[in-house]
Amino acid sequence: MALVVFIGSLLGVMALGMPIAFALLVSGVALMFYLNIFDTQIIAQNLISGADSFPLMAIPFFMLAGELMNAGGISKRIIRFAMALVGHIRGGLGYVAIIASVLFAGLSGSAVADTAALGAILIPMMVKAGYNRNRSAGLIAAGGIIAPIIPPSIPMIIFGVTSGVSITKLFMAGIVPGILLGISLAVCWWWVTRRDQVDVLPRQSAKDIWRATREAFWALLLPVIIVGGLRGGVFTPTEAAVVAAFYALIVGLCIYRELKVKDLFHVLVAAAKTTSVVMFLVAAAMVSAWLITVANIPAIVTDVLAPLIDHPLALLLAINALVLLVGTAMDLTPTVLILTPVLMPIIQKAGIDPVYFGVLFILNNCIGLLTPPVGTVLNVACGVGKISMEDIMKGVWPFLLVETLLLLLLIFFPSLVTVPLGWFTGS
Repeated sequence: MALVVFIGSLLGVMALGMPIAFALLVSGVALMFYLNIFDTQIIAQNLISGADSFPLMAIPFFMLAGELMNAGGISKRIIRFAMALVGHIRGGLGYVAIIASVLFAGLSGSAVADTAALGAILIPMMVKAGYNRNRSAGLIAAGGIIAPIIPPSIPMIIFGVTSGVSITKLFMAGIVPGILLGISLAVCWWWVTRRDQVDVLPRQSAKDIWRATREAFWALLLPVIIVGGLRGGVFTPTEAAVVAAFYALIVGLCIYRELKVKDLFHVLVAAAKTTSVVMFLVAAAMVSAWLITVANIPAIVTDVLAPLIDHPLALLLAINALVLLVGTAMDLTPTVLILTPVLMPIIQKAGIDPVYFGVLFILNNCIGLLTPPVGTVLNVACGVGKISMEDIMKGVWPFLLVETLLLLLLIFFPSLVTVPLGWFTGS
């Protein structure tokens, strides 16, 4: 009954249009009344303790780093670099979008930010060159979800804090799946555009490619610093976020000189606004997470899935089917915050590697960003691409199918995640 009360109250207030953070608080209060332990002090304590976490400090700094990169000219140099490499190939602007998505993913960790930045620049260029607008917007949206997989990943930070799993290991485990996502999208793009008649950019000379590489050098160096520092144990994920923000500030102010001192206030405000939304969600979810534990909901779910615990593959398939379904109606962050404390006891009992599960879980939730009616990334792509949700679904479905097939591939072949993880962590 506790599970029914929690889900019913959560979905009920969401159906009324209440923001998810407040819906989480309402569902928590409903559980407290059901358990007869209503106490406003419990709500306040869990709200404060939910946000009072050193690892979570990485979120505002990575958000700030992303804003500084956009304002400081780092983002557009990455796009120029990709265009110099593959712009002349048939369907080249699509490959530019994919390469830029992978490179952007190593900078920001936010699917929405990457989709907005790339879409605003590339979708008009692709349409002008003769590419189908729906398909172009669909590709940008599908490429945007690479950001939460490749480090630094904000959803992985949230999952790591909520589950107690090493954030550094999650970051390392996401590198190869993120690259596989990019390769999968490239193959799919080649297939769907093989008969299209589109303009291609002129082939760049070696001198032009060298110039684009030199201009993008400082931007390309940042992912190397972050991954290398984490791999070498030089800094923690939180410290890596501070390094990223400071690096982006110095590059924008002193090297590219496109970031002005007068712009810093607006950059800080934009980062603060985005951070406040995420952190309030985290804090509100901790209230629900505490009450989920008190109500023994994880044990209830474990009992339901008990027949599958001795069959890890079947269990993973069942859980991922559930997450895919939830992802159509709920955004990534609240899904991670709500389901992690429920699912982790089952994963541990089944003997599944929690880092491996974390990668699958985040990838699954990212796919949810491309599914209506919520589909946050789809909505962003619709906005920057100036098309309807119905139109973008016509363009995104081949890429959505390929990304779902990759998720299944990772489920059936865990070594695609665990073996590279061993390489990167030396274990």
